[in-house]
Amino acid sequence: MEFEWSVIVGALPALLGGARLTVLIALAGLIGGLIVGLVTGLMRAYGNRLLNGIAFAYVEIIRGTPIVVQVMFIYFALPVMADIRVNPMTAAVTAIVINAGAYIAEIVRGSFLSVHKGLREAGLALGLPMWKVLVYIIGPVAFRRMIPPLGNQFIVSLKDTSLFIVIGVGELTRQGQEIMAANFRAVEIWTAVAVLYLIMTGTLTFLLRLTEKRMRIL
Repeated sequence: MEFEWSVIVGALPALLGGARLTVLIALAGLIGGLIVGLVTGLMRAYGNRLLNGIAFAYVEIIRGTPIVVQVMFIYFALPVMADIRVNPMTAAVTAIVINAGAYIAEIVRGSFLSVHKGLREAGLALGLPMWKVLVYIIGPVAFRRMIPPLGNQFIVSLKDTSLFIVIGVGELTRQGQEIMAANFRAVEIWTAVAVLYLIMTGTLTFLLRLTEKRMRIL
């Protein structure tokens, strides 16, 4: 079978549109996931027994179930349970927020608890409130340690968007499937899809390494 570049050229506009949607879903989901993960991680690290228990239950439930089950629950089961209409994009972004948030929470918890407790005690001894100790003393050190695992999670979440094909979101994988179903050129189409994913993850990896280099851990 001869590889036809013209097939890729013709499919490229639709594939780029799918890639753009993939990036938007991942970006929106990861911003929300960072917020959820930061709050939940701090609850796990410094919360009382109740807050710690709530955060622990959330993290274990989400990490113990596949993201594809989570998005299908949001899209199909939630409207039945709560009579709420959820469109595919909303379900996709919500699933990334919830899923990434659980993993980021453990990254945050581990990073903050890895900072020597002497820094916290020194800040409290100076009369600073706990939130200032976390923001100005522990936070900068913990953030440097978060960068590598956060980078891995960002890449995983970006690739997880391909699973949203199950609810009909028109991201990159869905676009590839629809084009391939029309022209039956599986080799060319899935090669193009794979290359686009590599470009996206490679760009993200480069940016994260640049950030890590600028905030070099001593």
